[in-house]
Amino acid sequence: MDREEQKQKASQLAARILALARDQILVHLRFLDVAMSRLQPAQKQGLLGVGTDMSRLYYDPLFLLLKCREEPNYAARAYLHSLLHCIFYHGFRYGKVETELWDLAADLAVENTILELGLPFAALESDDEEAIVLQELKGQAGALTAERLYRHFSNVPPDEEERLRLRHLSERDLHTLWEQPEPEELVITEEMWKKISRRVQADLKSFSSGQADSESLMKNLSEAVRDRCDYGKLLERFTVMGEDVAVNQEEFDYIYYTYGLSLYGNMPLVEPLEYRDAKKIREFIIALDTSASCKGELVRAFLRRTYSILKGSEHFFQKVNVHILQCDSQVRSDIKITCREDMDAFLERVQLEGFGSTDFRPVFSYVEQMQEAGEFENLKGLIYFTDGYGVYPERMPGYDVIFAFLDEDDKKPQVPPWAIRAVLEEEELKEQEGS
Repeated sequence: MDREEQKQKASQLAARILALARDQILVHLRFLDVAMSRLQPAQKQGLLGVGTDMSRLYYDPLFLLLKCREEPNYAARAYLHSLLHCIFYHGFRYGKVETELWDLAADLAVENTILELGLPFAALESDDEEAIVLQELKGQAGALTAERLYRHFSNVPPDEEERLRLRHLSERDLHTLWEQPEPEELVITEEMWKKISRRVQADLKSFSSGQADSESLMKNLSEAVRDRCDYGKLLERFTVMGEDVAVNQEEFDYIYYTYGLSLYGNMPLVEPLEYRDAKKIREFIIALDTSASCKGELVRAFLRRTYSILKGSEHFFQKVNVHILQCDSQVRSDIKITCREDMDAFLERVQLEGFGSTDFRPVFSYVEQMQEAGEFENLKGLIYFTDGYGVYPERMPGYDVIFAFLDEDDKKPQVPPWAIRAVLEEEELKEQEGS
């Protein structure tokens, strides 16, 4: 048998092994049928591993055969591992996170899900050791989603030895194609995977007992399909129309202006308008939950993030009436902001007060008193940054209210139906704070 025949035989054998692995996954996890149909295997000579670009599952036949000789269940494990990366959107986060930490967090989250499923055909010799490590991480990071693990590693970075140990236990595929996808005619986008993941989540409820019963699978799916809010667009709800001091380029006629200059030397026929109509923020309130459960550095990061959006998009009028309230079970301080300079000064010297229990009602009572005293002409809204645990008011105020949370939590109380729920991400706040 010549070399070419050997390569062809290895290629056929590797393809049959992956087909068998695919069938095993579908028999035990029927809710993954749609996702499996979209992630088709494709051979890629010279690839030192198995990997996906979110459209194909690439593998080198010889590498796969050698790995399956060492670990007969490797093909099924790697196939399911890469598939879960797609369903959880892990590959689409590149460019927004620190790559090395995200790779580690994503692998650990997927491996925890697979171990919870308890699939004999995908079991590896290192599973017992990996399960112990994952249990320790769960005690430190909480739910083992990639997002929570990434946040944990960002706050408590593992040293080089620990990173290598965790990679050795959890790495089943290559992530290089996440950053540089293979050129394909048919590319499965993030939006397509989101629809697939929603289908998986719905189908999973029909198979919620036995081997399909995985808390980690449900939590990772919930994190993946959760709608990320556009915080900047939410802030636009607080804008009002008004006149801003600036040249109105839309209503200024350059023909008459330049004609006057050419005719009279230094006398334009029409002076530019010194104002223009603009939709900007004039009056609103930022309420900061400074109870013991809210970390001070995150409160400061939220303030900087909010101000950065407003300042960067020129949403501020020259003069504004913004009140920043610090509160736990009562209003602890009220800082009035009238211009950008006030906000810059406040961010430089902000000192948080409170750290007691949380009750949202005093803030709304305080705002009502300010309205009665004539403090506001046209109050558009209030942003309440909080962990969500507290007593909510029953009565709807006469302005928009956004409750901004840092994390999504199934146990977190529901906000009142008249309020807007916005979930922010800690890494986004910290990235903004450091920029």
